[in-house]
Amino acid sequence: MSKCSRSLGAALAVFLMVVMPGTAMSQEGDEPQASLFERLGGLAPITVVVSDFIDHLVEDPVLNANPAVDAARQRVPAAYLKYRVTSLVCQTTGGPCQYQGRGMKESHAHLEITEAEWNHMVEVFKEVLAEHGVPDPETEELLAIVGSTKDDIVSTGSGS
Repeated sequence: MSKCSRSLGAALAVFLMVVMPGTAMSQEGDEPQASLFERLGGLAPITVVVSDFIDHLVEDPVLNANPAVDAARQRVPAAYLKYRVTSLVCQTTGGPCQYQGRGMKESHAHLEITEAEWNHMVEVFKEVLAEHGVPDPETEELLAIVGSTKDDIVSTGSGS
């Protein structure tokens, strides 16, 4: 397993620990478990994975078929998205970053993202995590974190 994949896995795990109340404990129950941020390897590997993920999304024909998403892609530079998403993942996985962006609902409401588009994005995310060798436990933690944002991102009444 590469350090980058360990790092990304760690970052996502931290995100889950921040989202989920309580402190993660080791299996023995007496020592705190390393944060997801630490298990993913820190900021450098998280940055690499987020960058690759955004690169995939920006060019994705399924997502860009949505006119609002396509317009946003034209208006918002990919580098800005990478910066914001990296800070969010860093913070939510227990890293030192402080996300300063808008909330998920506010950031995505105008995009009219459908259930089918959401599901496609999740599949792209899984593929990117697999490409970077993120271990299954950290992948599952990251998917749970991402899943916790679905209600704020998918538009009510959008088709599948």
